[in-house]
Amino acid sequence: MKPKPNSTDPQKAKKRARARASSSPKRQSGRVVRVLLLGLVGVLAMLTYLVSLALLPMAHQVGHESVDMDIEAGSSVRQIISLGQDQGLDVNATYLYWLFRLSGQAKDIKAGSYEIGQEVTPWDFLQKITRGDETLKSITLVEGWTFRQFRAALNKSEALKHDSVLLSDEEIMARLGAQRTPSEGHFYPDTYTFGKNTSDLKILARAKKAMDHQLNKAWSERAANTPLNSSEEALILASIVEKETGVGKDRPMISSVFHNRLKIGMLLQTDPTVIYGMGEGFNGNLTKKDLKTDHPWNTYTRAGLPPTAIAMPGKAALHAALHPQSSQALYFVAKGDGSSYFSQTLQEHNQAVNRYQRHLN
Repeated sequence: MKPKPNSTDPQKAKKRARARASSSPKRQSGRVVRVLLLGLVGVLAMLTYLVSLALLPMAHQVGHESVDMDIEAGSSVRQIISLGQDQGLDVNATYLYWLFRLSGQAKDIKAGSYEIGQEVTPWDFLQKITRGDETLKSITLVEGWTFRQFRAALNKSEALKHDSVLLSDEEIMARLGAQRTPSEGHFYPDTYTFGKNTSDLKILARAKKAMDHQLNKAWSERAANTPLNSSEEALILASIVEKETGVGKDRPMISSVFHNRLKIGMLLQTDPTVIYGMGEGFNGNLTKKDLKTDHPWNTYTRAGLPPTAIAMPGKAALHAALHPQSSQALYFVAKGDGSSYFSQTLQEHNQAVNRYQRHLN
């Protein structure tokens, strides 16, 4: 039997050629590139969407204009997100979790008290708690307040942790490492900011440290001829100047009167010390009997300075106590407008009393 002669079909040959071309490495790599490009576009689109979410303000549950969060040390990302939801945030927990984790900052989250307003984005939220950007509260210690008044203000603050409320004044000073220091006067009047649930003892410690600094600085810059023997005496006199001053410009002259009296051994005879010594027994009306009733703070019956300060003096009162104005004045009387009239003699003083207190011409 004779073999069939070779015959070539042109159409079949073209198909075989195209098949070989389509299976070539170059064609296959092109397909891979297209798939990768499509995948990359998809990833970029997803990342763009996720980034846009990170920059949109977080929703709050109905009735929550802002959310207060107290993050404790060691809290996990999931615990923080759950806390936010419990407090009023309306967020996608899974998304927020992965935002925190993928940012690489989850390990930097700091304990503290934070306020999350309606304008805060997830990214803002993350930055806030990793920077420790706490929501700060404040409390003001007013010049001229007593320590009792300052403690009352601390006790009223809902933002503070009340560790001192059951402690006596002496126990508080012991906690502050100042067992032998009287509490009165030794806390600097100022506005102190703090994070929510800060211990009130920390505020007291800061105020004590601030007064130590101000008092030591004032004492180191004292006038050379002062009759005061210690920084404690300066604090006591400053507290009296603070309580006696109605107008700031009068402080140096009021200080001058007390310096002049101390130098000649004259009784200070200042009402605020008597009132302080009466404590809660003072009903707002100081009588002649009160002035004659002896106690350690009665400067009508006892010579020299009282045993402790009678209030918290400010910086200006500290300076005035150690830099009195040069004068011979021994008396002063309130004029009724907050200022005082100063006299060198008792006769002049009595005339001033008749004029400004009794309204006799």
